[in-house]
Amino acid sequence: MATGTHQTAAVGLDSGADRAKDITNTLVISVDAMGGDRGPAAVVAGLAICAAKTGQVHFLLNGDQAQLNPLLGQYPALGGRVTVVHADRVVTMNDKPSQVMRHGAGTSMWSTIDAVKEGKAQAAVSCGNTGALMAVSMIRLRKVPGVNRPAIACLWPSLNPGGFNVMLDVGAGIEAEAEDLLQFATMGAAYARNGLALTRPRVGLLNVGTEEHKGRAELRVAHDRMAEASDAGGFDFVGFVEGGDIPSNKVDVIVTDGFTGNVALKTGEGTAKLISEVMRQTFKSNLLSKLAALFAMGVLKRLQQRIDPRRVNGGVFLGLNGTVVKSHGGADATGVAAALDLAIQLAQSRFVDRLAARVASTGRTMQDASQSFGQSANSEPSAIGKAAETDGDEAGK
Repeated sequence: MATGTHQTAAVGLDSGADRAKDITNTLVISVDAMGGDRGPAAVVAGLAICAAKTGQVHFLLNGDQAQLNPLLGQYPALGGRVTVVHADRVVTMNDKPSQVMRHGAGTSMWSTIDAVKEGKAQAAVSCGNTGALMAVSMIRLRKVPGVNRPAIACLWPSLNPGGFNVMLDVGAGIEAEAEDLLQFATMGAAYARNGLALTRPRVGLLNVGTEEHKGRAELRVAHDRMAEASDAGGFDFVGFVEGGDIPSNKVDVIVTDGFTGNVALKTGEGTAKLISEVMRQTFKSNLLSKLAALFAMGVLKRLQQRIDPRRVNGGVFLGLNGTVVKSHGGADATGVAAALDLAIQLAQSRFVDRLAARVASTGRTMQDASQSFGQSANSEPSAIGKAAETDGDEAGK
């Protein structure tokens, strides 16, 4: 982390009476200006794009005042809409989460999350180090009661009418037990309702096949528990889904562990870049190809807009007492604006309150079911026991 001093006083872009403007009843988004690969210029440009579309939203911009004020001066329309909260220390991409947990106070990332903790902002957005951001968010915001393990959810381009599916976890953790996967399903469904306006999302559990006997023991246990909890969780459980179903229209929410989800996410991003590059090279290969590209320009532009990763930039940290959106570290202004748009949408819907209520409801339902099961199954092996018994039999299938 870069060293330096931290000033807690907020310095407004505007001055005098404008700076004293009461923003108590205005939606406020806290933004880490310093964490991205492209620097604060991309963050400020993205903020300007977002602000032009949103109206009554105020922004707390956390970072080095000396760098930010000149950048903000390039966008006069932001006058009165931005307050700079000075912090001259930065969490770098190379900083270890444990280091940031101990020494991160005074950084722009820490300041960004603290604004949500203190009730000064309704959501936070950062392009910074993912592990550090999760660590700081966990420390400052804490987990929603009943949540064992937070998750990162991302939007994935799909064939569904809305154009996207939700997948989680994509990197908050590595492993996930059956109970964690059940909570991911509940949280992912809540996100789909508020982020994609789906009344009753369809949830699928990622596996190596769709047959109920396939997969690790914890997956088969989670499968049964999701089916039992679907009503309390407000979703329809479609069972196991495979990797090819992630962008399909047969499911709205894909549940998996953080290791598998992150590999799938990075594979998808790499494949999209490969397709884009191959198409570019093909259409430039000869004169006939260039003419074909000219005729197909409209179609190609629509395709580019449909799969443009910047449109879905923003992984949401689920299971915390506050809304935190993680923008891609290399996001440009368009990507930053998309992450800000998502944060605003979730804050306006009071997403965290709704998620907490749904987690509590699902937890009570499963607890009641577990107690009933325990009373009536004295001679019957548990679901985990059954899975363990068949695990050896299925290992070679």
